[in-house]
Amino acid sequence: MTAPRRFTELAAAATAALFLLSWGLLHTGWYDDGEIVDTPVYARYGDAIENGEVPYRDFRPEYPPGALPAFVVPALLSDDDEEDFRDAFEWLMAAFGVATVLLAAVTLRGVGATRARTVGALGLVGAFPLLLGSVMLTRFDLYPTALLVGALAALVHERDRLGLGVLGAAVAVKLFPAVVVPVALAYTWRRRGRREALVCLAICAGVVALTFLPFLVVAPEELARSIGHQLSRPLQIESLGSGLFLAAHHLTGLDVEVRSGHGSQNLHAAGTAIAALFFSLVQIGVLVWIWLRRPAAKEELLRWSAAALVAFVALGKVLSPQFLIWLAPTVPLVGGLRGLRASALLAVALVLTQLWFPSRYWDLARDLDPFPSTLVVLRDVVLVAVLVVLVRERSGGSARSP
Repeated sequence: MTAPRRFTELAAAATAALFLLSWGLLHTGWYDDGEIVDTPVYARYGDAIENGEVPYRDFRPEYPPGALPAFVVPALLSDDDEEDFRDAFEWLMAAFGVATVLLAAVTLRGVGATRARTVGALGLVGAFPLLLGSVMLTRFDLYPTALLVGALAALVHERDRLGLGVLGAAVAVKLFPAVVVPVALAYTWRRRGRREALVCLAICAGVVALTFLPFLVVAPEELARSIGHQLSRPLQIESLGSGLFLAAHHLTGLDVEVRSGHGSQNLHAAGTAIAALFFSLVQIGVLVWIWLRRPAAKEELLRWSAAALVAFVALGKVLSPQFLIWLAPTVPLVGGLRGLRASALLAVALVLTQLWFPSRYWDLARDLDPFPSTLVVLRDVVLVAVLVVLVRERSGGSARSP
């Protein structure tokens, strides 16, 4: 039986409080030790813009233009002090976290979730900062994630044009929500026809274009170089491909080397370039297969959207800890036993990540220590298991959504 509206509202309010409590606890105990932070980089971006410099022309951010507010707003709210900037940035991300919780509740209401499903899904969304750890505090990924969940909320409430517009805004902030766009367009096409799907595509593309356009005008080459920088990254040390090389290193003595570049530590050995290409092709192949599922029902939209995100994260040549922020509010939205299993596995992946990041990250990156290496491999395997649970059909089921 669908949870009453009042129940969902109370559950959302309680979960928002749980999220803020979890956020506060990240500043205590072991969570506060050995942090690896990106906020100094964000502060430089924000200060540069505050001082009148034009992004991509006068300096080159490594993120799309939609991300710039995450750097400018804290800079405007703080003095020229790194700690003040971080405090303002954390408050901004906490606000996006609360928004994510509330939008997840709206999404669950839109699919007619039961009381038990509402409490279970929101409980994981509210508590996931404690499972993942302090990386939450110093990355801006809650910003595009809130927009992504907002897009799903609009879509399940039959507001397709709004949903695709918000999804376009999410893509303009960080490119990963683009993997959900084909799923959302197929959902609209199946229900409302090709013409409406094309209108929604135009809205989505228009939002992205309007965000990029000013910077394309003033600094086209630098903007293209910034995006290309992200797409051309080598095999990052935490990815599934690197995990296989790490396992071979410890089990067979394979010679591997860690090199820094593209803002991360990357694994180099005989065959890593081929492995990076192979996993990129596998990632694209799985994504295309997911996009062809063409969901027509709300539950299938949530399932295949989550599957696309997990495939993008688990099978890519780059897998940073903050990528799991994208999954934490989306996988729990999947209904039924499938959703429960996927959410339980995701919780394991979050904990496995926290066990080595950030406290043992440099043991991995500098010394290739066996313990964090093993945790990385296990985490990556668990993420693949999440993907399998999401895409696997029930016995006797059809491979295509009805």
